[in-house]
Amino acid sequence: MKVIKVLAIALVAYALVVAVFESLLGYFQPQSDQTLIITTFDGEAHDRVLTELSSGGQSYVAVNHWPRAWYHRTLDNPKVRITRNGETADYTAVPVSGEERNRVEADYPAGLVFRILTGFPPRHFLRLDPQASASPSDQ
Repeated sequence: MKVIKVLAIALVAYALVVAVFESLLGYFQPQSDQTLIITTFDGEAHDRVLTELSSGGQSYVAVNHWPRAWYHRTLDNPKVRITRNGETADYTAVPVSGEERNRVEADYPAGLVFRILTGFPPRHFLRLDPQASASPSDQ
């Protein structure tokens, strides 16, 4: 019974570490030269700061965390707006799989410490294809 108690306390402590880490990332939205702002649409515009990944001459973003409302909005409406370095353009976010996904994962592996701190969420990638037509909010 004592072992179960210790394991339960350790599990709760771990869950709290993950929740605090994810909350701080969401609150502070750290930015660098590789970050962009993705705007998703569900009748309203929602902004999220993400890191841009480049692989095979294409731009990608990764879904690395449990909080992922922006990702689900993107699956529902793949027309997004990307702002980087003060410039904004419209894109279509395309989920990737198979060999393309494996290539991007190999180019940008998630480290073990990061995976531990984020609670081992499933990882997905979206390719950002430039749009030549109307803005997502007009659709």
